[in-house]
Amino acid sequence: MKRLRILVIVRAGLIPPDTMEGYTDKEIEEWKCEYDVIQTLREQGHDVHPLGVYDDLAPLKDAITDWKPDIAFMLLEEFHGVTLYDHAIVSYLELMQQPYTGCNPLGTILSRKKALAKKVLLYHDLPTPQFAVFPKGRAARLPKHLKFPLLIKSDGEDASHGISQASVVRDEAALKNRVSFLHESSGGDALVEEYIEGRELYVGVIGNDRLQTFPIWEMDFNRMPDDQARIATAKIKFNEAYRKKYGVTTRAARNIAPETQRRIVRICKQVYRELSMSGYARMDLRLTEDNRIYVLEANANPNLSYGEDLAESAEMAGVSYEMLLEKIIRLGLQYEAPWQA
Repeated sequence: MKRLRILVIVRAGLIPPDTMEGYTDKEIEEWKCEYDVIQTLREQGHDVHPLGVYDDLAPLKDAITDWKPDIAFMLLEEFHGVTLYDHAIVSYLELMQQPYTGCNPLGTILSRKKALAKKVLLYHDLPTPQFAVFPKGRAARLPKHLKFPLLIKSDGEDASHGISQASVVRDEAALKNRVSFLHESSGGDALVEEYIEGRELYVGVIGNDRLQTFPIWEMDFNRMPDDQARIATAKIKFNEAYRKKYGVTTRAARNIAPETQRRIVRICKQVYRELSMSGYARMDLRLTEDNRIYVLEANANPNLSYGEDLAESAEMAGVSYEMLLEKIIRLGLQYEAPWQA
């Protein structure tokens, strides 16, 4: 790929230093993804300009107008602290006729609003747990079609925010308490869905029209006590000591029958298309003992850190980290936004 001018858009305060030396693991965790992407692109010979954005679009407009990047590498997941506004940043890039990496605005908002995504999936007969939305400010009344145990999470947050062992509830009292807690802590609606006991699987999908899936990945809960739900809580995702304590790791999935693997790939690609996604994504699924597949979430623009699930599964497919970033850039340059039609 020729040398490109790449504007890397990150959250203000997360522009990484030029080196990791002298920083603790906890400090590095905050900006590791940004560091990995920026340094790798520079090592590949690109002209890279990081830009921090929080609640003002003027610097972004100035960078596009004055610097004229070939592409914007989208690592921003929120605006003004609101995760649901990430689609608005992508929409702004399209209004500025600026090519960008990752998912388009429609795919971003459809996948970000979990209840909306599940409605689309159910319409297309794609397997997803039964659910209900409990709007903030209303009493939690359990619909007849939902049976305990249930999993409660935010309708708009990502990265397991607000998910803990207490998110799995088994009676009315626990349901009301958790919904109330989530309303207060997230400030938004609560999504209540059927809890599916089974294996936690992840599948990376990349492409605009022609789609490629990476090898199926799995979260191994290893020494997790039997009385705890095997779910990807915020503690598991963000607390390394907790993961080590229970031996929680992610790795290539084992012992899945070839036919089941083909069904998983087929379902993931259809989910990607029905949610109008582009660029790259990660599908979160559950696989039961009797090989039933459930789509939990479709995640646009998942974590791109070197050594994380998406990069590791790509590596197993023969796609190095450098090649993965180049693929993502190429897809961004090839994507036909409405202004180009």
